Amino acid sequence: MGESSRAAVVLVGLAVVAGGWLGARDRPAPPPTARMPPPATAPAAPATTIRVHVGGWVASPGVVTVPEGSLVADAIVAAGGMRPGARADAINLAAPVSDGAQVIVPGPGTGADTGASPDGGGGGPISINRATATDLEALPGVGPVLAARIVSFRDQNGPFQTVEDLLQVPGIGEAKLAAIRDLITVP
Repeated sequence: MGESSRAAVVLVGLAVVAGGWLGARDRPAPPPTARMPPPATAPAAPATTIRVHVGGWVASPGVVTVPEGSLVADAIVAAGGMRPGARADAINLAAPVSDGAQVIVPGPGTGADTGASPDGGGGGPISINRATATDLEALPGVGPVLAARIVSFRDQNGPFQTVEDLLQVPGIGEAKLAAIRDLITVP
């Protein structure tokens, strides 16, 4: 290729580049496209949880964490489920639980046992192995806190073998036991 041919090719190339640049400069800009942001997903609200104390005849008594709106049954499952012999019929498994609630699963011979009333019927001695916390509050010097401790101790450790076993419950000493000894029994 001669020098004049090369010059012609360069001039044609420059003309193409200049034409493209001028054409692009004079062309109106394309209309802006509406960019839709991706759908905003609301951040999932953290599931609100509550803490429930589960005791008695369950595999792992203690404080469990369950979702808000849970039932007694859910709290018991979170505590490892009921132990064999647990009295599921003595509690309402469908009742809702709230934060700070306590669920006690009675074992055999505890709670409202069939056949005999917890207080022995007719004003006799109260069976400390069948009495509810409310029943125990009828005893002199036993308020709601101590009654709950007695029931919790019984549910966690099994039935009392003797009246003197009450001395193992925090808050019961010799004087308190002497005051209620004639009003309780361990059948």
